[in-house]
Amino acid sequence: MDKFWALFKARNMEFYRDKAALSWAFIFPLLIIVGCALAFSNPDQTVLRLGIVGTADNYQDLSLAQQPYVESTEYQSKPRALEQIQHHQIDLLVEREFDGLRYWVNPESSAGLAARQLLLSLDSNKQLAEEQLTGQAVRYVDWVMPGVLAMNMMFAALFGIGYVIVRYRQNGVLKRFQATPVSALQFIVAQMASRLMIVVVVNSLIFIGCDYFLNLLMLGSYSLLLLIVLAGSLSLLALGLVIASRTASEELAGGLLNTLTWPMMFFSEIWFSLENAPGWMQGFANLMPLTHVVKAARAVMIEGAGLAAIAHHLAALLITTALCLLLAARLFRWQRE
Repeated sequence: MDKFWALFKARNMEFYRDKAALSWAFIFPLLIIVGCALAFSNPDQTVLRLGIVGTADNYQDLSLAQQPYVESTEYQSKPRALEQIQHHQIDLLVEREFDGLRYWVNPESSAGLAARQLLLSLDSNKQLAEEQLTGQAVRYVDWVMPGVLAMNMMFAALFGIGYVIVRYRQNGVLKRFQATPVSALQFIVAQMASRLMIVVVVNSLIFIGCDYFLNLLMLGSYSLLLLIVLAGSLSLLALGLVIASRTASEELAGGLLNTLTWPMMFFSEIWFSLENAPGWMQGFANLMPLTHVVKAARAVMIEGAGLAAIAHHLAALLITTALCLLLAARLFRWQRE
């Protein structure tokens, strides 16, 4: 038994050495779970989705907006709201006019027709003007697939570069590199470049296969989508390098990488939208590079957004890449301490 514990301790010595990282790997998921429990404690009773142009204060007399089963969303951009109606993403759009209300409905949407009937019955005392818009419905698979592809890219980037460098450090490969004129920054940039090719090629093949079998909605530019993949892959690879820069144990690296991926899978709008989530949750989600990858790819694919519309997402990804790359170079160590 003594020999067993001696071998066990020797095998896991590196795992327990960095106690700060180890503690964070346990504490951070608990904080996320508590935050999620508080944020999603109330059940969602939404039946109809109502869009309003402007602020909700201008629609206090609209009976439809006051119903408990109607979710109201403010839109400062009217063209953006009209696109939502065309793609069945909201059921009814209302705009305040000088002499009454104007509303838009998609006649191909059953929920939209139900929302129109409720509006006509609850607010029949107001002067209402109707307009109809038609367009291709955004299926759930069209909405969720950009997030699923981004999630696959995240796993390939983080674990692909994280485990490899840790294994190099364990096997003494990095110690031999230290004897060469190569700097830490040059080494990690070369690692990023090699992994970038693999991540982009693999995810491109997956996208082509999904598009062939599912006939995904693609309203934007393929070249712009490729630019998002490149920027997103770089930011995620740089984030993985921060974890791998000092870690000498694959067990600890796996725990830290899982600690990063779990909140990103939950808060980056892969499976559901955070449009009506608490402000603190949306702010927290915007700190994650995967959030910007998902939002930018979704905007290009299902909204036909151009470069100007997603420029802030690309800027956030490039800033994340630069900061993480500099931090990884600063923290990088060639051998186990």
